[in-house]
Amino acid sequence: MSTKEKTENQALPRALAASEVGYDREDLKASPGAVSQWIRALLQNWRQGTLATKGRSDVKMSNKKPWKQKGTGRARAGTARSPLWRGGGVTFGPQKRVRKLTVSKKMKRQVLGHLAHQFLSNDRVFIFDWQINGDKPSTAQAARLLKGADLSGKRVIMFIPMDDFMTYASFANIPQVKVLFFDQANAFDVMNADSWVVLNKDFESFKEMVSKWI
Repeated sequence: MSTKEKTENQALPRALAASEVGYDREDLKASPGAVSQWIRALLQNWRQGTLATKGRSDVKMSNKKPWKQKGTGRARAGTARSPLWRGGGVTFGPQKRVRKLTVSKKMKRQVLGHLAHQFLSNDRVFIFDWQINGDKPSTAQAARLLKGADLSGKRVIMFIPMDDFMTYASFANIPQVKVLFFDQANAFDVMNADSWVVLNKDFESFKEMVSKWI
């Protein structure tokens, strides 16, 4: 059996059961309002808030009266910084600002716990006994892994430890795959996924992460 065949055989996935990760409770259910509230807070907090325009006090133009008030036949003008002039300031334009919305830890735990129960009970959390073949990241091997598991083209969340550079670099460039560290789980990303994936070597870390949501 070739090395490639061995790798593909080891990569056969299986769905994780809720009992395997110690998640056998169904009473931690989050309301739809809690889920939408956290997602709204995430989307708001991810905005950079750097969009801005220059007002009449910000543009670099002389504030001298362009011409005298009367006798020219032209309309009255007090400054070239006027929003009516080309190059003048913008009236009521957007300004730099940062808005932060907060969500309680209890709500986050309830939402993640509720989502974890949904994914586990519907057999949408898969564990792979797989390791990369070679000493360099390989997107081809990662794509072949997902294709063999019938996850190619589906929205997948892959949970890995922060120091696993090889796995991160192998999966990061695959469309529809979102690589998250175990401390980065959030309602927006995990809810928009079709499946979650974790490697067998990281199962204890995944179990520890889920245990914090119970």
